[in-house]
Amino acid sequence: MQPLTARRERAQSRTLRDPAPSRWAYRLQRVMLTPHLRMLIRTGLPTFAVLGAVALFFAHEPNRAAVINTFTNLRDQFEDRPEFRVSLARIEGASDDLAEAVRARLEIQLPQSSFDIDLDAARHRIEALDAVKQAELRVRSGGVLQVLITERVPVAVWRTEDGLTLLDDTGHRVAGLVARTDRPDLPLIAGTGADTATPEALDLIAAAGPLEPRIRGVVRMGERRWDIVLDRDQRIMLPEKNPVRALERLLALDHVQDIMNRDLTAIDLRIDHRPVLRLTPYALGQMRQAQGIDTVENEL
Repeated sequence: MQPLTARRERAQSRTLRDPAPSRWAYRLQRVMLTPHLRMLIRTGLPTFAVLGAVALFFAHEPNRAAVINTFTNLRDQFEDRPEFRVSLARIEGASDDLAEAVRARLEIQLPQSSFDIDLDAARHRIEALDAVKQAELRVRSGGVLQVLITERVPVAVWRTEDGLTLLDDTGHRVAGLVARTDRPDLPLIAGTGADTATPEALDLIAAAGPLEPRIRGVVRMGERRWDIVLDRDQRIMLPEKNPVRALERLLALDHVQDIMNRDLTAIDLRIDHRPVLRLTPYALGQMRQAQGIDTVENEL
């Protein structure tokens, strides 16, 4: 039999044992009870397992090639469906000659799937034509490729050393011109840089008023100012700045003194406060005789 003291010591040890968990065990239990960890255990681990399986599947080249071929075939079958096939190109807003040029610039072999047509590239090719101001391409129902053309309208004829060119209101080239008589309704401009200053030339012609029927052309001088060439070999030399205002002052002076019907070769308006008139040789001789100035004519 065990001594009585030993039984008492064992009983005391059982009585003094603390049933509460240790500090680290308590912390572990609290962590396991947090919502984020419980969600990770319920959903995160299965997700990681699925992703791992997928990654392991695509790690092999044959598997990747098989999946890619499957999706490629599905896409091709979808794009080749009849409702996506374009079989006709319709050009609107262009003249007959321009429509043929636009049709050639499309460079699209029809019929063709709408997914295979690069509309932006075709638009850039069409807008590269001089006569096209803007192009808009749309695929309509029924397999129709609609091409809407905004055509440049010529407003002036530009004469250069290389020939005649039709220009629009911005000075952009529209087309070449064989002879001036082909477009007698358009004003004529000439000189280097006249195309870039076309809007100013049009403003001068519009402001000419009663002189407009007499205008033969507007010449760009030194790429900085204009001369207006009239019939009867008359020329109006305009200043570099505010040429329209200078022309309006000349029209007011002509209304009062009728100077444009006199024997003049040029009216120099380059100096604002002092216009200069150049007389014809006959008118100059008559004026000198009226002033009593003897003239001597030399034959060279």
